[in-house]
Parts: sequence; C-alpha cells; structure tokens
Amino acid sequence: MTDHSAPDSAPLCPIITTSTKDTMALSSDYIRTSLQALYGDNVTGSDIRAWCALNETNYQTVTKRLDQFKVSRGKWDLTIQEKLEENYTAPSAIPSLEIQNLIPPKDPQYVPFGNFSDVKKIIKSGEFYPCFITGLSGNGKTLSVEQACASLNRELIRVNITIETDEDDLIGGFRLVNGETVWHNGPVVEALSRGAVLLLDEVDLASNKILCLQSILEGKGVFLKKIGKYVQPVKGFNVIATANTKGKGSEDGRFIGTNVLNEAFLERFPVTFEQSYPPSTVEQKILTALCSDKDFCKRLCDWADIIRKTFYDGGIEEVISTRRLVHIARAYSIWNDKQKAIEVCVNRFDDETKQAFLELYDKVDADVDFTLNAEENDS
Repeated sequence: MTDHSAPDSAPLCPIITTSTKDTMALSSDYIRTSLQALYGDNVTGSDIRAWCALNETNYQTVTKRLDQFKVSRGKWDLTIQEKLEENYTAPSAIPSLEIQNLIPPKDPQYVPFGNFSDVKKIIKSGEFYPCFITGLSGNGKTLSVEQACASLNRELIRVNITIETDEDDLIGGFRLVNGETVWHNGPVVEALSRGAVLLLDEVDLASNKILCLQSILEGKGVFLKKIGKYVQPVKGFNVIATANTKGKGSEDGRFIGTNVLNEAFLERFPVTFEQSYPPSTVEQKILTALCSDKDFCKRLCDWADIIRKTFYDGGIEEVISTRRLVHIARAYSIWNDKQKAIEVCVNRFDDETKQAFLELYDKVDADVDFTLNAEENDS
C-alpha cells in the first residue's frame, strides 16, 4: 500500500478548520498548491479524499474546483505549464491568421516614386534590415511600403501606433474565448512566425511602452514570458516604421501628439529614409489616373508646387499634400466642378489659409475665379 503521508521535507500547508472554513473560501489555486505540496503534481481520488479529511471540506466541492486539471477518471495533473501550453494551442480570439491572405492588393493606379525602389530592394532581399521612413503627412510613406509588398507577393501586417499602444497590443496576451482564458498572438508575434513585414505606422505617436520591441528590432525574436515560449523570427521577417518626425518630437506643433522616442529604440533602425512630396510630373501621373481632365491636373500640381515652396521658405504654415490633391481629383470626378472640388477640400484649413490658397489658385487657372464667389456671398 502506497504511503501518502507527507514527507518530512514537504512544505507545511495550513489546514482550514471548521472555524475558519466559513470565513475563508477555498480558491482553486490554494487547493492545487496545497495538494502539490503534499502529494506532488499527479494526484488521485484517494489523495484528494485524504486532503479533504485533513481540511474538513467536501470532496465534490474540491474536485469541481480542480476540473480544469482532470486528465481521466480519478486522476488529476496539477502542473500549470501544461495548461498554459494547452491554452496557447487553443483557438485564438479571432480566426487564425494562417488562413488569411495578408498580401496587400496591388493598386493599378499607384505611381512609384521616392524611396519605393530602395524599400522594395530591402524587402526583396529577405534580410532582416529594419528601416525608418520619415516625411510630412500625405506623401505616400505607408502606401509605398504596402505596394512594395504587393509587387513582391509578400505578407504585410500593419499596426497603427498610438499613445495607448502597449506590449499586450503588440506581442499578445490572454483573451476570453467561450468562457476560457486563451493566449492570443499579437501582430508582432504573427509577423515573426510568418516571416511577414511588420509596418509600424505613425511610430512617433508611441510612448515608452513600445520598448518591448527592443530584442525584436535586433532580429532576436521574442520570449513570451506569460506562456514560457520563445518565438524565433522566420526568414523574411522585417520591421519598417513610418513617422512624420524623426522621433524627436514636433517643434512647430504641426504634428500634435508626436513624442520623443527613446534613443536606443531609434538606434536599432540601421537606415532612415526621408520621404519628400513627389515631383510635379509624378503627381500629374497620379492625378490623371483619377481625373480625365489633364489640364486641371497640371494646374493643381503647379498650384501645390508653389504652395510648398512658400511653405519651405517659411511664408505659410500649411501645405497641400499629395493626398490632398488626390482628394480634390476625386471630388472633381463626383461633382465635375473645379471650384467646388477645390473649395470643399481646402475647407479643413483656417479661414486665412484657405483664402490664401484659393486666391493663389485663381492665378494659376484662368478658368476659375474664387473672388467672384466671395463677392456673391458677401452680397
């Protein structure tokens, strides 16, 4: 007969008497650790009955609390690690990304320019070589990465960074699925395990919580401490970050909410690309793919070019981006009205800047007269 009495070296476990049983609920964790201390990781029904006798509690209550550890009739495995591994392999909170196509669709109207070819070469090489792309808003930083992946049939996982982004958002964490706690991979772990390109969009909006990416930016993978699992990067995995600043904050206040990023974090990006607005000829190609009026597209590009030169010289505080020109071209395709298309798309600026932009367009396009509209509104 097996002697199940506690060995002399076993840790002492408190015994809940009838006087304390009414005021102290028996937690599953207490029951499990107490049984482990007395009988080891694997216990039988006889062990539990003996423990219940010592603690003056009900056998059915205890076994119900240990239901998640039951392996067969009359046998329980109390090890935590195996339960964590089981949770890890259980269904995720959303359908598995393994059955999803993460290759971005090709945009037939996309016109390559700027750093597109360099970014494409890095992705095509399959080497782990993180890069940082900085530039003013609306100049195609994110789109260039998406289309580079699309042209190479490479999977891309895009994460839009905010001040609230933390380790749980990036690496992953436990989620409640059908009443059970299940480990769910974050986008970083998915990209690592799939050999996909990870795009950290607007990374300069982040707080110091993204420092959890330090080892990942060194190409070393990540240890998931909550489930005791190490994820190695699959070949092809890479990290590309986009930002409106260089991670030093926005001195002029144009990009409110951007933060000064940790120097050690920035130093882990070997190269930084400075993305400018495309030349006027390239912008005309972009707009003519959306608008059949080539003359109007040329006027828009000339107008934007003058505004940008004035902006860079410090004459104005706002700029017309390539994205804003695309908005105007699409608005024109809807209303077939140049004045309305321009006006509704520059309404986002303050009144003084808006008026200056409209008056400037009058000078580059004789077919449009915003001053006439202003006089009619005044009357």
